[in-house]
Amino acid sequence: MYKYTYAQPISLETTPITPVYNEESILAYKFQRHYSNGIKKYIDKLMDYRYFLQYDVYDLENQLVFTCKKVTRKGRVYYEAYDYLQQQKYTVAYDKWKELIPDLIITNGDMQISIQKEMEGWSRYIWNDKEIARWKADVEEEFLIHLEIAEDSPIQHVAFFIGISQCVLFIGG
Repeated sequence: MYKYTYAQPISLETTPITPVYNEESILAYKFQRHYSNGIKKYIDKLMDYRYFLQYDVYDLENQLVFTCKKVTRKGRVYYEAYDYLQQQKYTVAYDKWKELIPDLIITNGDMQISIQKEMEGWSRYIWNDKEIARWKADVEEEFLIHLEIAEDSPIQHVAFFIGISQCVLFIGG
């Protein structure tokens, strides 16, 4: 398993650039919650910071490599994710949306990955009945995030798991 860690403020009001470290404690990626303009940020504040949800993941050269954002259309909520390196679009949608902590399905049309979210312990990314990655958020003064990716995962792009996991933190919580 490839292992990554990062710490994120619990406060939704703050949107710092957050460094992500690999298992050797070397900086691997950075990400940040993104607002396209000040009006969206203001409206989001009025909506408890849960309406305009977008995370952008950057490489070490500050190039945008992955983004995941919440989309609300006609009363339906889902997430769109885009991998800029692979030029691949993903949809993240609720599966069993009536549950308190819903499972999610990630698809690009060819592949389907499910996320079995847990509020405590490891949330798991499952592909073909096999765990390909997992993450957990321990809460102390901030979220301490642990991300592990299997060596044989069909997706090895760490930014994929960072961006989607950050959006998933807001689901069911």
